[in-house]
Amino acid sequence: MEEKSFRKYIILWLSQSVSGLGSSMTGFALVLWAYGQSHSAMSVSLMSFCNYVPYVLLSLFVGSFIDRHKKKTIMLVSDSIAAAGSLAVLAFLLTGCLEVWIIYVINAVVGITNAFQQPASAVATGRLVPKEKISNISGMNSFSNNLIVVFSPMLAAFLFAAGGLPLILLIDLASFVFAFCILLFFITIPEQAQEKKYSSPFAGMVEGFDFLKKEKGIFYIMLTMALINFCSRLTYENILSPMILARSSGNSIVLGTVNACMGIGGIAGGMIVSVKKESRHKAAAIYVPAALSFLFGDLMMAVGKNVFWWSAAAVAASLPIPFIQASQNTILYRKIPDVMQGRVFAVRNAIQYSTIPVGIILGGYLADYVFEPFMASGNRIAEMLGILVGDGAGSGMAAMFLCTGICGFTVSMASCFNREIKKLN
Repeated sequence: MEEKSFRKYIILWLSQSVSGLGSSMTGFALVLWAYGQSHSAMSVSLMSFCNYVPYVLLSLFVGSFIDRHKKKTIMLVSDSIAAAGSLAVLAFLLTGCLEVWIIYVINAVVGITNAFQQPASAVATGRLVPKEKISNISGMNSFSNNLIVVFSPMLAAFLFAAGGLPLILLIDLASFVFAFCILLFFITIPEQAQEKKYSSPFAGMVEGFDFLKKEKGIFYIMLTMALINFCSRLTYENILSPMILARSSGNSIVLGTVNACMGIGGIAGGMIVSVKKESRHKAAAIYVPAALSFLFGDLMMAVGKNVFWWSAAAVAASLPIPFIQASQNTILYRKIPDVMQGRVFAVRNAIQYSTIPVGIILGGYLADYVFEPFMASGNRIAEMLGILVGDGAGSGMAAMFLCTGICGFTVSMASCFNREIKKLN
């Protein structure tokens, strides 16, 4: 029975990966389109901001809904609404009415659907996959996600040049139809009998937090991962592209090479995790890779002066990420009862990802108005930093990488020695 469910998950994973590729190409193409309309980096950052804010806020309240409703139905409805958003963008585009603010609204709607879809998908994974294979499955997910990171920009850029945004949106909709049909007709997700009904969304949220009060180790993992996500969003997932462009005189080939290396590192890490044995020291398996990612990824990116060092830094930063995700997932699926998973995963999403919108906006602000002007000011401290990170355009953003590397490494190593987290071993 378990083997049959596992085979179904593989089919689901493949179909969702195809759909994810379509969605990723659309996201990349919308960035190209929006930047072409506004020529503003902040307008692009706001696209992510509008997606994450409703996702984080709503994640606090959807847990009980997910636990008491069919996961398959939630996933189908959520994906359908997200696809309707792509269809709406296509309709506005073809009628000549598409504006950047419309994309913000649609991204907010997609963020709302993700608040339901992602914890439902996480619970479905726990129902279909034997617990001893959770770590391997996490590696497979990292492999497919990073494969998308590598290929979606190239495919989107090619298709954008060939047929523009409408062609990419049509391909995205076709990938949705494929994944929808696979889930609808070929996948059955087992459901657990619920202990009780919940009178309000707040009741489920309270139960999720009550569980975390008892499982302090898991709660501390979520808090520390929120800090790690904040450091990551300040730099790597926010100002990396502007920094590389600034320091390479706007060389898009250099930027593409660095982004590809980041995806390759994630693919390599995902492949290793998908076949390796599960670690006995699960807490260390979360935070030691995180510390290494900050130590070698951020610091090497800060002091690097050419595409070779930037590419090496990208691999060093992304290769440990699948190990972090796999170890965390293994702990969560083994410690959280099946009937509680929707509530706890929803609360987890709200806690861990709450810092991402702040990091997105703050990173852009600090780069433009604090670090870049400071490094150009001729200040003595700026001159000392310049010995490490260089000078000229982009040196302020490089200094930010230096800061996040030190802070992220410190948070990660300190978390290894947290008493409650160490108990999870």
